[in-house]
Amino acid sequence: MTSILQNISKHVSLTSDEETLFLSKTETKFVKAKTILLSSNEIAKHTYFVNSGILRSFNINDNIIEHVLHFACEGWWIGDMFSYISGKPGNLFIEVLEDAEIVSISKENHQQLYHEIPKLERFFRILAENSLVSHQERLMDNLSLTAEERFEKFCTKYPTLIQKVPQKQIASYIGVTPEFFSKLKKRLLLK
Repeated sequence: MTSILQNISKHVSLTSDEETLFLSKTETKFVKAKTILLSSNEIAKHTYFVNSGILRSFNINDNIIEHVLHFACEGWWIGDMFSYISGKPGNLFIEVLEDAEIVSISKENHQQLYHEIPKLERFFRILAENSLVSHQERLMDNLSLTAEERFEKFCTKYPTLIQKVPQKQIASYIGVTPEFFSKLKKRLLLK
């Protein structure tokens, strides 16, 4: 069973015919590191499931500072959901950080799947609910936790990323400058 079907089976059961139909509406591709899958001000026409590799979503503010919103490793989904759902240009970039195998689903095929396999609406609703909870938790963490506590939480949530992702991207994700992050790591190592 492919990774994406295993991911779906955590929440809904598909018949063999439904699995085949679902896979026929997706595209699996290998993407090299540093590839930009989506740029800011583009309309997101796909959402992605990561079979292998690492992706990130981020935006760049007026001062040319990157703000990392999300990392996606094996078994995770990623996309600019504002743009994907609204059909309007988004403000996120999606970049491949490590050579990856991804499964892409177009919005058109996604909508067709809802009609042809109604239980997929339940699956994607559960994903959306989990994402909403995760983003709310992250917002509350950013408002109430220290940088050190946010970094410790990052290490718990993404243990495999610490050595694979540039420090400046981790700093951006936890909401500190790279310089402050370097001092923070040094202080933690001395403990």
